[in-house]
Amino acid sequence: MAKRSKSGTGPGREPKLGGLDAVAPLAFGKSERLRLRAAWMYYVEEMTQNDIADALGVGRVTVVRLLAEARARHDVRISLVGKMADLTRLEREVEKRYNIDRVIVAPLSEPGHDPAPAISSAIGAYLSEHVQSNMVVGLGWGRTLLQSLPYMNERSLENLTVISLLGGVGQVRRFNPTEFVWRFAQSFDGDAYFLAAPAVVDSVKTKKTLIEKCGLGTIMDMASALDLAVVSVGGLEENGTAFRVGYLSEELRMSLVKAGAVGDLLFHFFDRNGRIVDHPFNDLVISVGPDRVRQAKQRVLASGGPGKIDALRGGIALVRPTVFITDEDSVRALLGEPPRQPTRP
Repeated sequence: MAKRSKSGTGPGREPKLGGLDAVAPLAFGKSERLRLRAAWMYYVEEMTQNDIADALGVGRVTVVRLLAEARARHDVRISLVGKMADLTRLEREVEKRYNIDRVIVAPLSEPGHDPAPAISSAIGAYLSEHVQSNMVVGLGWGRTLLQSLPYMNERSLENLTVISLLGGVGQVRRFNPTEFVWRFAQSFDGDAYFLAAPAVVDSVKTKKTLIEKCGLGTIMDMASALDLAVVSVGGLEENGTAFRVGYLSEELRMSLVKAGAVGDLLFHFFDRNGRIVDHPFNDLVISVGPDRVRQAKQRVLASGGPGKIDALRGGIALVRPTVFITDEDSVRALLGEPPRQPTRP
């Protein structure tokens, strides 16, 4: 049966770090990001104040104030200054090229560093602000998503429903989808719903039985009305999480590569154009399908890394995210730009 659980508060809960304050000095505050995005749109892209207000989801009076602050703080001279300005440029270029409402680029201390901690902190900060009462939230899995938990600001919400989009309860793994859903629900005092089955089963018949007669179909139907879906994509490199922790074999990895796969979304493998590849493995997965993820009102795709660039391109085409969270190395690769040079001592 699919399990439903109410998470609690009180002794025994792990202490959390508070939002982007936990990753200083790399992170930039929300107000600074908003101010520089407004300045970039006005002075560089020559957008009107009304258009900027629509793009940022604020009032025109707020835009006027942001532009005045940018001038007073000397953010605007001949051009925007500082590293934040370059991140703003990257965000805006990806938003326009891939038709995404909001792109968040996490800065790295040095090019080539592991991007997961930076992306995780940005995920935690974003979700801390945007998860609200009366929402139905669907969650994917993976190292980056799991490590975002310490960066979330815990608070008690009313009538929050959190759904696992991938099976895995029967498999004790380092990055189990169930753990992420459970701990996320705890952070906001929500109800957690799990796909209580392995992520991968042995036959299509088993999958059909679990969905139709063991309660999984009810959970999947709930995922057809998501307010927010938060997912990541996996790459097909040898050290990818799904292969490294033993979910999938090397033989399977090679056969997926041969079929044209570049990455996966909830174990649904796709090509660089975002099309699900023709491979029998895709029929054995216990997870919510990409079509239902695309129906979510808000779709957050969060991922990055040098081995995932094709997977990111395909994932964007497949999910059509409204929000994309990644790192600066990955976003430069997506745009075909050369990597940032290391800081010299």
